[in-house]
Amino acid sequence: MIRTKQVSLTRALLVCTCLGATLPTAAAAGGFFDDLLVRLGLREAETAIASSNGRIEAQSVDVAPKYAGRITEVDVHEGQIVEAGEVIAKIDDRSYQAQLLAAEASVLQAKAAKEQAQAAVTQAQSALSVAQTTYDRTVTLHAEGHAAQSVLDDVTNALETAKAALAAAQAQVSNGDALIAAAEASVEQVKVALDDLTVRAPLRGRVEYRLHEPGEVIAAGTPVATLLDLTDVYMNLYLPATVVGTLASNDEARMILDPIPQYVVPAKITFIAPEAQFTPKSVETQEEREQLVFRVKLTIPKELLEKFEDQVKVGVRGIGYVRTRPDAEWPANLQVKLPQ
Repeated sequence: MIRTKQVSLTRALLVCTCLGATLPTAAAAGGFFDDLLVRLGLREAETAIASSNGRIEAQSVDVAPKYAGRITEVDVHEGQIVEAGEVIAKIDDRSYQAQLLAAEASVLQAKAAKEQAQAAVTQAQSALSVAQTTYDRTVTLHAEGHAAQSVLDDVTNALETAKAALAAAQAQVSNGDALIAAAEASVEQVKVALDDLTVRAPLRGRVEYRLHEPGEVIAAGTPVATLLDLTDVYMNLYLPATVVGTLASNDEARMILDPIPQYVVPAKITFIAPEAQFTPKSVETQEEREQLVFRVKLTIPKELLEKFEDQVKVGVRGIGYVRTRPDAEWPANLQVKLPQ
């Protein structure tokens, strides 16, 4: 390899001498020979564009039921576009329907208990009214000397007992309210569980996999289908540290995909890994440092994805391009070009 470079440089010097060119000073020799080698086709010119192989990927979401059970329906097929909230599958809900009936019966029972407590309050109020009247009459008679002290003591105790009975009855009414609230909460809890047995799409996307069929019994959290989020499509590149050091989030990028090389897809840099993906055991020399590779994520704009939603496919290979200088112009072959 060293011999080849020496021969190429010697040839370059011979050509320079034959053309009558003046050799540069030592200070300018580096740039002079670099330019000369590029012109002679012995080395590629430096560019502000860096590239790497990659493939189109999309964020995937596993759609799973919250509870275990037997699948009764699977309402989607692979490749189908589903809207957020659309039914994906249903789990057998008969046991939860029975729980709902029991919870609703508990509400009726609690309401009946409250009505009994309210009747007891009415009865206690009547007894308190009689006890209060008797007490007032006895106090008057005792003051006039017509009622013994023992009689006054008895009616006083009866009045206090009537007051306590009323307080207890009123407490039973409050307890009835609490029982009703608890029973109604149980009803709502069962209704939520019933709703969770209907598995719905959490977002708009394409069904990538249909993983289970009706009749299968699955555990809680077992995915029934996998959706692709068509608003989050990207390509991961792996670039050397010398390139990544000049990049920033939201910088423009380009993609050229293998199936459609005649088009240039615009993208944005949305993530730059803070740590190298592949690192040599010891990084001491410059050549070893150049082996560091960082992941850079290029994301396709959402408005573009919406326009070409039917054409979006994951796994497609291609090349991603980034600019090592933000002010650099994109060359003609990397100007945005999309299907009409």
